[in-house]
Amino acid sequence: MSDLETQTAPLAGKIALVAGATRGAGRAMAVELGRAGATVYATGRTTRAAVSEVGRATETIEETAELITAAGADSGSGGTGIAVPTDHLVPEQVAALIGRIDREQGRLDILVNDVWGGDHLLDVHATPPMWEIGLEQGLRMLRLGVESHIVTSHHALPLLARNRGGLVIEVTDGTAESNRNYRLNFFYDLAKNAPIRMAYNLGEELKKYGCTAVCVTPGFLRSEAMLDTHFKVTEENWRQGIERDPAFAIAESPTYIGRGIAALAADPERARWNGASLSSGDLAKEYGVTDTDGSRPDAWPFIMALEEGKNPDAADYR
Repeated sequence: MSDLETQTAPLAGKIALVAGATRGAGRAMAVELGRAGATVYATGRTTRAAVSEVGRATETIEETAELITAAGADSGSGGTGIAVPTDHLVPEQVAALIGRIDREQGRLDILVNDVWGGDHLLDVHATPPMWEIGLEQGLRMLRLGVESHIVTSHHALPLLARNRGGLVIEVTDGTAESNRNYRLNFFYDLAKNAPIRMAYNLGEELKKYGCTAVCVTPGFLRSEAMLDTHFKVTEENWRQGIERDPAFAIAESPTYIGRGIAALAADPERARWNGASLSSGDLAKEYGVTDTDGSRPDAWPFIMALEEGKNPDAADYR
């Protein structure tokens, strides 16, 4: 590969699976991996023919795959998206997915465990004790945010570990530092802390195979639902949401974490992060990537300062 090809397609020839790529951070990570030249399998439960319990028909995995391929064409990297409807809580579906990747590609270089889809189970304005939360509701959060990741890794890692250099990315909400504090409710806290420990444990198990596992988190993500449902704003006027929540001043687009992930995946020295918990802000500082507006939001320190009763200026964290 020439120097120019290395710059425009640093992930050419790499095979990625982004589990939970329908929308938000998962979609952006899949698109940016494709922009860098990877062949990306995009999975999720919402398709043009069926809608998941999340209840949003406005984003589908087919559209994600098209965006990946368009990004690969736009960058000249040749990255390609492949949509595969998959419920990652059904082991047979995940096994079939991995079998297909093996048959079609013979390898898996990057696994992104981004499955969640549990926001509809939350009341962000209440913090009830665990015994006042419906048990079925609480356990569903754990199934969506923890069990789905375990099922996916169980089936995917034998293929990924077949070749040295593989990368596993566990995606959560919050860093190891910020998640030391109580997060909303008992079940949500467990669901968002578990991927941090899963990345550490997988890092220990994968390093003898020459592979790496890390946990990453976006900051205050301007996902589709955050914009049009929670704040009722658009990407163009999102700053109006600051009136409702001061923390939204540090909000970042999904592209930001996507760019950071693509840079991490292309880093030949990424093993130095094995087992680590990294934020989109950490990745931006390390790799020099920016958000779509050219800024580098560092959300979690800003949010922690707000929680401590300080009056931080968002401009100091961008």
